[in-house]
Amino acid sequence: MPTYEYVCEKCGERLEVFQRITDPPRKRCPACRGALRKVLSAGAGLLFKGSGFYITDYRSESYRKAASAEKSGGAKKSDTAATGSKKASSGD
Repeated sequence: MPTYEYVCEKCGERLEVFQRITDPPRKRCPACRGALRKVLSAGAGLLFKGSGFYITDYRSESYRKAASAEKSGGAKKSDTAATGSKKASSGD
């Protein structure tokens, strides 16, 4: 259910109301009975903390082990390839 924000034209009271989209807008301030005006709200921000928000957090243990082995093996191969290419270019 969406949250709507209203401001009273008379007393300046701000209020947030949980309403259905199909409900009519509020017209009177509950504090002073003045006219209410609907205002744009900033809404709610999302804050992701902890694990479980990345695709890799849901992977199986066997997948994580294979990926870890691939990363460590891949780093060694790229180091060797980089040194090999340096030797080849320095020999020319």
